[in-house]
Amino acid sequence: MTELQVKELINKGEGTFIEFKRCGNGIESDVYETVCAFSNRFGGYILCGVLDDGTIQGLPEKSIDSVITNFSTQISNPQIFSPILFLDPEVVQIEDKKIIVIHVPMSSQVHSYKKIIFDRLNESDVKVTATNRLAEIYNRKQNYFSELKIYKYVTENELRPELIEKCKILASNKNRNHPWKDMSTIDFLKSAQLYNTDWNTGETGINLAGILLLGRDDVIGSVCPSYKTDSIVRKIDVDRYDDREIIKTNLIESYEKLIQFAQKNLPDKFYLQGIQTISLRDTIVREMISNVLMHREFLSSFVSKFVIEKEQMYVENPCKPRSQMELTPENFTPDSKNPIIASFFTNIGYADELGSGTRNLFKYVPLYSGKNPRMIEDDIFKIEVPLDDSYSADMDLHPVESTSNTAKSVESSGQNINPNKTSLSETQEKIIKLIKDNPKISAQKISETLGISSRAIEKHIKELKERNILSRTGSKKDGRWVFESR
Repeated sequence: MTELQVKELINKGEGTFIEFKRCGNGIESDVYETVCAFSNRFGGYILCGVLDDGTIQGLPEKSIDSVITNFSTQISNPQIFSPILFLDPEVVQIEDKKIIVIHVPMSSQVHSYKKIIFDRLNESDVKVTATNRLAEIYNRKQNYFSELKIYKYVTENELRPELIEKCKILASNKNRNHPWKDMSTIDFLKSAQLYNTDWNTGETGINLAGILLLGRDDVIGSVCPSYKTDSIVRKIDVDRYDDREIIKTNLIESYEKLIQFAQKNLPDKFYLQGIQTISLRDTIVREMISNVLMHREFLSSFVSKFVIEKEQMYVENPCKPRSQMELTPENFTPDSKNPIIASFFTNIGYADELGSGTRNLFKYVPLYSGKNPRMIEDDIFKIEVPLDDSYSADMDLHPVESTSNTAKSVESSGQNINPNKTSLSETQEKIIKLIKDNPKISAQKISETLGISSRAIEKHIKELKERNILSRTGSKKDGRWVFESR
């Protein structure tokens, strides 16, 4: 979370979703009561080191690590929190002071702190003792989260053991001290909230989230007959399709298959963030795909889609909306439709903090296509991302060098290139430099070195050839690049 985002929260003031805590003597019991209340209501943010009036007091530098350690220990202690929680406090520096921001997502289960259930009412954390109030909380969560539905005849035998081990490894790769690493299967399922009790019926067992994440394909097809993701490419044959894959497997492998489908059918454009090359395509697609898998209503008969067209790509999935509107970074409030599945994806590194996907889309889509995305929340949730294969962020951000500068750089290599032919993009300059260093370099090697798709490299090389700047002699395997003379 950025300094600006924290200041925006402080400016909104305390309320249903925001709580300020001084924490002058460390984290005290009232913080845990708010954690419990937020998880039982709609989630929220706790800002430790901020006074009730919004004044940023900050926390002592030397105490921050111990405060976070103690907090994590408390919320993961089943004697204190039931069920336990996995939260990730974040340290944010505002000017010369540091505070701790704790994002508490809405939970699909009812949590208690020291055997007391708390609910959030406006700015207060309220103890829930009346039976009717307790029933309201259970009904609210049960009715809203279909992922909680228990299938009492589904056992560990209907899950895939190799997939369970894979997820343990993924979680350990993200956090080497992750508690899943050494758990038995049943303890792992309980910890991940994939095995729980329905307190309305008394049934205990593996829920829909567990089946969708880790179940065999035949079991998934039996409990969710309409579940599938239809991935389609319509660029040339718009009446039918150029490529198509119908994916019906578990959510983990569905995520991987959809990523591969996108990589096969979309160009990857060069982008340098600081000194690091990042894949705009993979970053954008990851957010779209994780959203369509994590936040859909799985019991709906509507088929989720991932569609790539010439001028746009989009995902559609059924959901239970909180609003009917177009979402923007300004009006968007993080809201997990399936918090168990979303938490699982976060634990294995397939998704980030709730809400970061929206910020990433509005940050990186303009760099990929030159236009903003659209997110529409309704009974069918939709993300639209414009496409423009001719647009390149590096060309837009780095103006073409003057003819004299380009000619000078080429002359220093000992090659005489006509200055009237050298109005080059930055990518083309990089290609020429690689070729100067190694005239036998292949187009594929250039693609790998620059982190740009081979398709885009071929396009740049074709343009250099058409402008009589570059040519190639010899065979494809043993040939070499030659700069054309004046």
